[in-house]
Amino acid sequence: MKGLKKIFENKTVVTIVLGIICLLILYFAYEYRVSKEINKVKIYVAKETIPARTEITEDLIEEIEVAASMLNSNVIRDKKSIIGKYVNYNTYIPAGSAFYASAIIEWKRMPDSAWSSIPTGDTVFSLPVSTMTTYGNSIFPNDKIDLYYQTKDDSGQLVLGKLIEGITILAVKDKDGSHIFKKGSNQKDASALIFSVSEEYHILLRQAMYLSGTLIPVPRNKNYDKTTNISSTYLRNLIESRCEKVVPDVIDDNGSGDDNIKVNE
Repeated sequence: MKGLKKIFENKTVVTIVLGIICLLILYFAYEYRVSKEINKVKIYVAKETIPARTEITEDLIEEIEVAASMLNSNVIRDKKSIIGKYVNYNTYIPAGSAFYASAIIEWKRMPDSAWSSIPTGDTVFSLPVSTMTTYGNSIFPNDKIDLYYQTKDDSGQLVLGKLIEGITILAVKDKDGSHIFKKGSNQKDASALIFSVSEEYHILLRQAMYLSGTLIPVPRNKNYDKTTNISSTYLRNLIESRCEKVVPDVIDDNGSGDDNIKVNE
């Protein structure tokens, strides 16, 4: 105790100790003021560069602290709003970058998400439409439609009838290629109806479009349960009679054509 007493009686030592205490007080006071002014917040950034169309998983992000003044309203701070989303098709997330609302989207909003899981053998078809032909933008994904066809026969007489029934809409897009999911105040005009049909029906619809006729979508109610079928053999024959049928080449296991294989008409 006597030794300790002697140390505190030494003015030089006391001055040094008090100086250290003052410096510590100043340091922590400065840190507090700076922290208060900066207002640090936690955000999530990419651990590595994340390419377009990639699902964002837990192992691709990390948490850091930054000044709130460095952020804008486009930065996503909620982890749940990042995990499970996808990097937009037209961009990428650089390593160390924050996640911006404009750069990540849900899978269903990807341009090709609507047909990523169509049945094997089916083909995607895009039908050009307008506000008028969609009944004032009233056709949406999962709606059922029938396709009517308007044309003229060989004598010039007007022909109109149902060509294919029971088609399910996969996606509706505006002129910019963006999805339209439901009616809203900011909804743009529909430009295309996307659906899938068998290759046989796909060829028929392509033929119908290139001839001097019009495909007309007609919406049905939610209880409409028709499966996709040809509704008019007459219209089908009328379309096909005006087109030359192209038979696909059949390639055998050796990579050469086989003239003996019969093709069903």
